[in-house]
Amino acid sequence: MATPTFEPNASSFAAAGLQAANLNLLRFTTAGSVDDGKSTLIGRLLYDSQAVYEDQLASVKKSRINRSSGPIDFSLLTDGLRAEREQGITIDVAYRYFSTPRRKFIIADTPGHEQYTRNMATGASTADAAIVLLDATKGVLPQARRHAYIASLLRIHHVVAAINKMDLVSYSQEVFDRIALEFRDVAEKLGLFSIYVVPISALEGDNVVRRSSRMKWFEGAPLLEHLEELPNEPDRSPSARFPVQYVIRPDQTFRGFAGQLASGSLSVGETVLALPSGVKSRVKSIITFDGELREARAGEAVTLTLEDEVDISRGDMLVTEDKPPAISRSLVSRLIWMHPEPLDPAKLYILKHSTRSVRARVAHVRHRIDVNTFAKTPARTLEMNDIASVEIETTLPLFFDPYREIRATGSFILIDPISNATVAAGMIERSIDDTPAKNAVESDGTDGATPLERRERFGHGAVAILVVNASEIAGFVERALFRDGWNAALIDANDFTENELRAVARTLQCAGVAAIFSTTARQYQPVLSELFEPALFEAPASASSDFSTAQQFVDQLRGWREAALRNQEKQS
Repeated sequence: MATPTFEPNASSFAAAGLQAANLNLLRFTTAGSVDDGKSTLIGRLLYDSQAVYEDQLASVKKSRINRSSGPIDFSLLTDGLRAEREQGITIDVAYRYFSTPRRKFIIADTPGHEQYTRNMATGASTADAAIVLLDATKGVLPQARRHAYIASLLRIHHVVAAINKMDLVSYSQEVFDRIALEFRDVAEKLGLFSIYVVPISALEGDNVVRRSSRMKWFEGAPLLEHLEELPNEPDRSPSARFPVQYVIRPDQTFRGFAGQLASGSLSVGETVLALPSGVKSRVKSIITFDGELREARAGEAVTLTLEDEVDISRGDMLVTEDKPPAISRSLVSRLIWMHPEPLDPAKLYILKHSTRSVRARVAHVRHRIDVNTFAKTPARTLEMNDIASVEIETTLPLFFDPYREIRATGSFILIDPISNATVAAGMIERSIDDTPAKNAVESDGTDGATPLERRERFGHGAVAILVVNASEIAGFVERALFRDGWNAALIDANDFTENELRAVARTLQCAGVAAIFSTTARQYQPVLSELFEPALFEAPASASSDFSTAQQFVDQLRGWREAALRNQEKQS
């Protein structure tokens, strides 16, 4: 498909984004423990609603991996990866589209295994509803509780508890009532919005698309009918939020700002506020691929032009002036840790919030959530799949709303700057310092950055590392510290006289740098001791590249940093 060119009256954000606010479309996700039958349920939905192509159905019927007792293994309609079919589990999120005469649906089939909880959070992040499957023979398992908790964190409007495998308990109403009561108790503790509990058998098709003749005691609607009747929850925020994704400047006669309207609406002639500059202007035109609009609504991808020449770039935001977002560098957030490598409180990560990316670190873990009891437990770090309340410090301010008010501007992800892996997903609760948004213009001040501010940004204070006769070890130490997010610099002390080195060292000390001084003699030790003591460390002398010794020294430096952070927390 040819790439469209930008014209003064057109935008490359085509009609697909424009349809995102279609009120007839329902996005829902499946959740629950492993082997509860999520993939089988979706396969049954697709099959019974006649949304499966004939060649795909023929392929599934011929599959030698068929694990069901019937002629069709419905889970194979969604488990598309070879590893998924071989193991009989869902690993990645599988998206499927189908429609009925009454509605269109996008399904996210998510994994049930605990190690793939991050995939479930990904699939649920854009969902309007969640189906939490419960095995009638097992009840409410810990992973189902975890997924229900994530659904509550993500503010999913509608939750359906589908008690599956009712055929294995002889369609017992007593079993259904017991599990339904237990799940409702969990939902009440989590504050879930609307709950619907339905007994089903995905394998046999009972209460999935059609009412079951074997559970006449259940008077509610079957699953698909309930999904067709669920009301959409349109964005109710009157405040417009337009994160700028791209600046379109094909020539000197046109300058537009492209992006997706995250909430509210914008009309031609309406006054908007540009953040972070705080400059006001009016919307001159709203342009789409299909022509110009008088008004843009939440979910629509458009290009805006303004009446005035305003300095705006990617990551900035246009908002209505009546209720601008909060602006802060200190946030209280709920965090889902999604990576095998645990959280490092002193490490700088990349925080991606809407179209804005900044450096950030998790300054403090306030508590971790026990998903079995929902109790708050103390923690200093986070392991994979942990859910916690944390305090985050960013290097530049974010323009945000609490997640409970606007999901698009209240959510973010954390990215490891070295591996580029997404390590966590977060939901902003509030600002710590609550900077008034009306004073959106950020002043650089005249007093400069303080040592405390530098320590908060880099996670450590000024420190000197003296390495004698081991230049390779010095390079290893710099690389290891840099990988950990330190503000590290390697200096060859032999290139300077004593007076010159004193001036360089003083500059690095004032800048809060972790300075590695490589030298062939210890003659500069008194100078460094005078400036950096007690934060002066001397690496063990090594005639060879003993990297294990160097690693032990790096671990010693990390211990010093953690002790300094703990001391700072006690003082604050």
